[in-house]
Amino acid sequence: MAPRSAVLGIDRGGFQFGVTTIFENVSFQLDEARTALVGENGAGKSTLLKCLMGEYELSSGSIVRSRGTRVGYVPQEIPSEGGTETVRERLERALPPDARDDLWKVDVLFDELRIPPEVAERRFGELSGGWQRLMLIAAAKLSEPDLVILDEPTNHLDLENINKLEGWLEEDRLPMLVVSHDREFLERTTTRTIFLRKDGAHTFKLPFAEAREELLRKDALDAKRRALEDKEIARLEKAAARYKAWGVLNSKFHKKQRATEKRIERIEDNATDVFRPKNRKLELNDEAIDAKIALRLSNLVVKTPDQSRTLITIDRLVIPAGQRVALLGPNGSGKSTLLSILSKSYDPEQEHYDGRAAVRYNPATSLVTFDQRMADLPLDISLREYISRVKTVNNAAAVAILAKAGFPFERLDDKIRKLSFGEQTRLLFLYMKLTRPNFYLLDEPTNHLDIEGQEDLEEQLEQSDVSCIFVSHDRYFTRTAATRFIEIKRGRLVEIEDPEAFFDAQVG
Repeated sequence: MAPRSAVLGIDRGGFQFGVTTIFENVSFQLDEARTALVGENGAGKSTLLKCLMGEYELSSGSIVRSRGTRVGYVPQEIPSEGGTETVRERLERALPPDARDDLWKVDVLFDELRIPPEVAERRFGELSGGWQRLMLIAAAKLSEPDLVILDEPTNHLDLENINKLEGWLEEDRLPMLVVSHDREFLERTTTRTIFLRKDGAHTFKLPFAEAREELLRKDALDAKRRALEDKEIARLEKAAARYKAWGVLNSKFHKKQRATEKRIERIEDNATDVFRPKNRKLELNDEAIDAKIALRLSNLVVKTPDQSRTLITIDRLVIPAGQRVALLGPNGSGKSTLLSILSKSYDPEQEHYDGRAAVRYNPATSLVTFDQRMADLPLDISLREYISRVKTVNNAAAVAILAKAGFPFERLDDKIRKLSFGEQTRLLFLYMKLTRPNFYLLDEPTNHLDIEGQEDLEEQLEQSDVSCIFVSHDRYFTRTAATRFIEIKRGRLVEIEDPEAFFDAQVG
C-alpha cells in the first residue's frame, strides 16, 4: 500500500529546560521525504523528537500535524515494558486495531528481515540491545504508519543487521525522520537533511554529505558578509566620533552624527547571523609508550561469560606501541568479551605480574577502557564532582576544564544523568584524558557521539601516538581510525588488509 502524504512539522518551536534554552525558532515540515536530523550533542535532537510525538510540550511555537496522520516512533532508549512477551507477541500487538487478524504480516516481516525462528519465539526482554532495537523498528513498521521516526536506529546493531535495516528501508521507501551519527547510514537511507542548531533548523534537499558541504559554504559566506558589516560599522563609528567632535564648532555636524549612528543601528539590527560552533574539542591524551611493544597475547582462550563455550583461541598476537587495531566480527563472535578480558587483565601496579601470563602489557602502559554501556559513569553526582575525582584536579581546575570542553557554567552542578547520551560520552572521554592514558580499549565509542565528536576522535587517534584496540559498527569510523584490521573467523584472529570484504559480507 502506497503511503499517504504524511504531514508533521514544527512552527517556530522552542524548548527550555529550566533556564537553559535547548533549541529555539525551529521550523520544518515533514512529508514523503526521507529526512536526516543532524546536530551536535546537546542540540536537542531527541528532545525535539519527543516534542513532535507529544511526549514533551514546547515552550514556544507549535507542532503541526495533519488529521489522522499515523506516526511510528522508535526512541533512543529501549522501553522496559513488554519484556516478558515473546518477539512474535510483541510484533502482533503492534498491528493496527483494524488488522489484528492479519497475523501473516508478522511472518512476512520475519522473512523480509531474515529473522531466525529461534529469535521470533524468544522473550523480548532476553534479546540483546541490537535485536531489541531491530524488533522495535519492525513493530513501528507493522503499525502501518504514514511516517516513521527513528532515534539512533543503528545503535547496538552489528553490521549484518545494519545492512538488513538499510536494505529494508530502501525497499519500503516509507517516509521517515531519522536521527543518527552514522554517516554512511545517513548517506544510504536519506535524501533530505535538517541541521539543528541553536538558531533554528537549516534544511537542504540533499543527502547528508552534500548538505553538509552546502551548510559549510553558507557558514563561510555568512562569516565573510558579517566581516564586511563589522568593517562598515567600524568605519561609521569613526565618522560619528569625528562629527561629534566637530559639532562643538558647528551644530550641523550633530545632524550628521545622529544620521550616522542610525545607519549603524540599522546595520546592527540586520546583521548577518554567523554560526559559531561550541569550543569543545574532544581530545585524547598523547602519552607514548616507551618500549616498542604495548601488548602481547599468547595462548589466550576467550570463552562466553558462563564459561560454557569457547569463542576465540589466540595463539599469539603482538600490538606495537602506537598501533590502532579495529577488531571485526559478527555479533556473538566474542569482540566485546575479548575487550573485557583485556581490561580486567590490566595490572597497573604489577602486583600479580606473571611473565608467562596470556595477557601482558608493557609496564609503561596506562590503560583506560570505554564500555559502550558507560556503566562506570556515576550518574548521580555533578559534572564538577566527577572531574574533581581525578587526583590532579581540584575544584577550581574542574570548572576551567569543563568550561574549556564546552560544558556551560550553569550546568556544572547538574547531575550527570541530566546530560544527553552524547554529552555523557564526551564527559567520559574528558575524564579518561585527564588520567593521562596511552592505551585505549574502546567498545563502540561512536554510539552516541555527534558527527563532529566522531571526527575529533578520528583526528586525535590519527595524530597521537596512543595505542588502541576498538570495536565499532561504524564503517566510516573504522576505515578512518584504524591502522590495522583483525577479523574473528571461525574462532581465530585473522589479519586482513582492509575491512571492505568484511563489510560486504555482512548481508545476512
